[in-house]
Amino acid sequence: MSITSILFDFSGTLFRLEQTPTWLSHLHNPNGTPLDLEAQTELMRRMTAPVGQVVELTEEYQHAWYNRDLDPALHRKVYLEVLRHSGVPDPAQATALYDRLITPSEWTPYPDTEAALKAAGNSVGILSNIAFDIRPAFTQRGWDAHIATFVLSFEVGAIKPQPEIFRTALDQLGARAEETLMIGDSEEADGGARALGCAFELVDPLPTAERPDALLGALRKHDVF
Repeated sequence: MSITSILFDFSGTLFRLEQTPTWLSHLHNPNGTPLDLEAQTELMRRMTAPVGQVVELTEEYQHAWYNRDLDPALHRKVYLEVLRHSGVPDPAQATALYDRLITPSEWTPYPDTEAALKAAGNSVGILSNIAFDIRPAFTQRGWDAHIATFVLSFEVGAIKPQPEIFRTALDQLGARAEETLMIGDSEEADGGARALGCAFELVDPLPTAERPDALLGALRKHDVF
């Protein structure tokens, strides 16, 4: 059966949070040593990992971690704790970094994001486990014109791979699962679409400069364009 609807994940799929040279240059470890490139890369990974716990947390923060994409307050609480455990003990510095994380204009689109959204047709949804509104990342570029619906976990009260969030997306698109393709960077979270009968394509959340056309490649596999 041919694909008529496309669901895209956001982080690591259409966009990636990438620091500029000045983003983390002022950060220091507790001993006063500047964070080296490896430490900076690991810090960014922890801020954007789609699944898996990235630091050891107390019971209080475990609850916040498991529910972070359902509640903006819990998201903020636990990521400030993650940053504290990741070599950013200064609350002001941690807050400044967190504020970048939840600012859509700070996210970098992959080189083929615009082309993929255009090629995907008129039945396109953005389906994301996230606790802040990512619509501005699209509207500021005029790309919202290619998107029929945004299904964000904190707005609908469900997270991938729970079937409820995929059903919500399908319902909002008026789409049949067997005619829908989900594209994302997490086999565990995004791959949950298969349980409903959707097709699934995995993309690697590489730096944007290292992944020029994975989205278009995923669409071509299913003869979308």
